[in-house]
Parts: sequence; C-alpha cells; structure tokens
Amino acid sequence: MILVLNSGSSSVKYRLVSLDDPGPGPGGVVERIGEPGGVADHRAAVERVFAALPGDRQAIRAVGHRVVHGGVEFRSPTLIDDAVVATLRDLIPLAPLHNPGGIAGIEAAQAALPDVPHVAVFDTAFHATLPDAASTYAIDRAVATRYGIRRFGFHGTSFEYVAASTAALLRRPLEELNLIVLHLGNGASAAAIAGGRSVETSMGMSPLEGLVMGTRSGDVDPAILSYLHRVAGMDFEDVSELLERRSGLAGLCGDNDIRDVLARRAAGDEAAVLAFDVYCHRIRKYVGAYHAVLGRLDAVVFTAGIGERTPEIREATMAGLQSWGITVDPARNVAGPPARIISEPSAPVAVCVVPTDEEWAIAQRVQALTG
Repeated sequence: MILVLNSGSSSVKYRLVSLDDPGPGPGGVVERIGEPGGVADHRAAVERVFAALPGDRQAIRAVGHRVVHGGVEFRSPTLIDDAVVATLRDLIPLAPLHNPGGIAGIEAAQAALPDVPHVAVFDTAFHATLPDAASTYAIDRAVATRYGIRRFGFHGTSFEYVAASTAALLRRPLEELNLIVLHLGNGASAAAIAGGRSVETSMGMSPLEGLVMGTRSGDVDPAILSYLHRVAGMDFEDVSELLERRSGLAGLCGDNDIRDVLARRAAGDEAAVLAFDVYCHRIRKYVGAYHAVLGRLDAVVFTAGIGERTPEIREATMAGLQSWGITVDPARNVAGPPARIISEPSAPVAVCVVPTDEEWAIAQRVQALTG
C-alpha cells in the first residue's frame, strides 16, 4: 500500500492506494491544524491520519507527498532526504502559502514512518517542458535570472494523468494528440499539451496567475498593485490578501463556491451573473489563445471538481466556438459516464469530460521510483 499525503498550511488530505485495486481506497482530510478546535500541528494531524486508516502502519510500503512548488531544482519525483527538505525550505519564497505545509507534512510523516521511502511529487514538474518563449517573462533578464523568475505552472500531476486518460478515451496515441486541458476547481488552470508535453500553461511563477478562481484573481494588470499602494495606501500584505483571498468569484459576488454562484445566477442575482460571465469569458479566452499556440487542436478536456460536475460552465465556455469545430451536445453534457465525449458526434474537435485522480497518479510515480 502507498499512502498519499497532500499537506497544506491548515489541513492534511490523505488516501491509501493499492495499485492492484482501481477503487478509491480509504482516505479523508484532517482540517483546522493549529486552529481552535483542531489538532495542534502537522505531527498530530498525521497521527490522526493513521488512527483513521484501516490496518496498521506496517502495510504502508511508501509515502507519496504532493509538493506544490519544485522550482527549477526538481523536475521529476524525488526520494526525500535531508538535502531535499533543505532545498524545499529554500523554495518557500516561491510558494509561501503552500510549501511550508508540505514540508511540515513530510517531516511529520517521516517521524511516524522512518523506515519506508518518502517521495516528493511536484505540481510544477510536468511543466518543465515549457519552451523558453512560454516560460520567460519579459522583464530584465539579469533580475529574472538572479531571483529565479519564470513561469513554472501548477496542477502538473493532474494534467499528466488527464492527458493520458483522454488518449485512452479517444483511443488514440497520446503522442499524436494536441489537447487543451482545463483543470477547474477552487484553484484553476489551463494547459496546452502537445504529444503529452506541456507547451503552455496559465499559472505562472505562483498559482495566482491565469484563470479566475474561487478566491484568486487570476490575470490582472500589474500596475493595479502600485496604484493601490499609492492611492489606497495598501501595503504588500494588503494587496496580496486582496488578490489571493478576496478576489475571484468571492471578490466578484461574495461566494467562492460555484454551486452558490449558479443558484444565485438562476435567481437573477446581478453580481452572480457577472461573476459567472467573467469566469467563463476568461476560460474561453485561454482556449482561443492555446488553440493558436497548438495550431491544430484535437480535444478540449474539462477536469477537476467544477470541470467534471458543472455542465453550465462547460456549455458557456464553449459557446460561440462552432466555427472552430468546437461544439457541446446538450444531452451528452448533462448525463453519461464520468469519462465521456460531450461534443457533437461529427465535431472535428472533441470536447471531453475526464475525471482527474491526483492521488492515484502520485502513487503510480512513487511505485515507479521505489519499485
């Protein structure tokens, strides 16, 4: 059995995976770490994970850790040792909201299971194939080089898994396919994937750039930051809080849960209507841009919580793209198996819904590395 841990700043998500069994396996989440009513720290959270799992710890042969940011140092799954942990600490400035929790989870799990291999699987690794033209920001090269500023991209484990699953759904070799994959959850990003390789993605140096998200703004004019500093007296922390936690759907209408936004939209709430329209417009814009990057497009793929479960979003984001061969069949869009093609049968570009399974993908990489 492989234990997969996804440690955030205030939660640890977990799942016990047997690669011989395609079922979901036991799992859950320990929340409110370090908060009133919750556990004290990540070590206590990991102990609670073991208390909730069936069987004993001896059944666990390896632990896979999702790590959000691997910088340029980590481009593939990596066995964790003291040197790796030290490098992850050096990378904290690149992901101050994500990597500290990941490190704390690693150390807690190592203390609980010191005699099994621990493997870090990085969200950024899949995007190591980005060409220079896509990964380079147009700022002073000396500054960018000195501080490691470039596009890294995220959700890589999901993108890689979904691309392979889409090839299986379409019954075509992955090496022949040009895909646009839309990972739409509370965090959201898009990727252009050519022959199984990431060639463009919407998140950048951090997970803030790109699509509209639950609480994150996605793309904004950088001048807004200095403007708010000058005119509103907001300091760096104020602006960061605004863009990370008080923007996106929540900033537009007060709700970050798409289900609440859709219910309010259906009732005619103007703020929810606007939030929905901005959200879908941004996705459609990226689909058009990535179609241009790829040149030829074989499929647009929706995945993750919103992408898999929200037909209204799929319909609205694909609307008006018929001249590009992109259509959505209303009947297929609302009903069918979890992985399915929802475009018109004769459409030259397939529109697909393909569930992601990041825990399973992490377990596969752990197994490949540890044997």
